[in-house]
Amino acid sequence: MSERDEIVALIKEIRDNQRLALARQEEHLELARRQLERSQTQVAQSIELQKAAAARVKQISRVALPGIVLCLALIVYLIVRYL
Repeated sequence: MSERDEIVALIKEIRDNQRLALARQEEHLELARRQLERSQTQVAQSIELQKAAAARVKQISRVALPGIVLCLALIVYLIVRYL
C-alpha cells in the first residue's frame, strides 16, 4: 500500500467514525427530547394536582376553621361558667 492509499483509508475511517458519532448524537438528542416532553407533562400534572389540593384545603378550612373556633368558644364558656 502506498502512502496515498493509507491516507485515503484513514480519511475514510475518520468519515465513517464521524457518521457513527453523528448517528449516536441524533439518538441521544431524540432521547433528550422525549425526556423533556415527559418531564413537561409530569410538571403540568403536578401543577394540576397542587391546584386541586389547594382547592380542597380551602374547602375544608371553610368548614373546619369555624368548627374549631366554636369548640374553643364553648371550652372557654365552660371554664368560665364552672370556675
